[in-house]
Amino acid sequence: MANSINWFEIPVTDFGRAKKFYSDIFGIEMNEMMMGPSQMGFFPQGGVSGAIVKTDGHKPSMDGTLVYLAAGEDLSGVLGRIETAGGKVIQPKTKVTDEIGFVAVFTDTEGNKVALHSPK
Repeated sequence: MANSINWFEIPVTDFGRAKKFYSDIFGIEMNEMMMGPSQMGFFPQGGVSGAIVKTDGHKPSMDGTLVYLAAGEDLSGVLGRIETAGGKVIQPKTKVTDEIGFVAVFTDTEGNKVALHSPK
């Protein structure tokens, strides 16, 4: 098995707001598609990836699984755009170890708790 995770989905209630938030903090274009009854906005492909998903099923939560999104070489840039984009930083950039690097945790515009990781 190459990766423990091969796909993730972040539930959203306001698709347009969530798409703008993630596009703004990562500086990316999220492609949209309907997959069955679910509206999806995809993070760029390249190894493990995922999407924001508007569905009547799963709801945003601070209590579910914590997903760590890759934030480039240094997560400071992404972290610095979170509050301007409407999110809230709940754990600042924190060193884990020299080998693992740094993490930070935030809430998105939908009420999900999400984390960032970078080597520096």
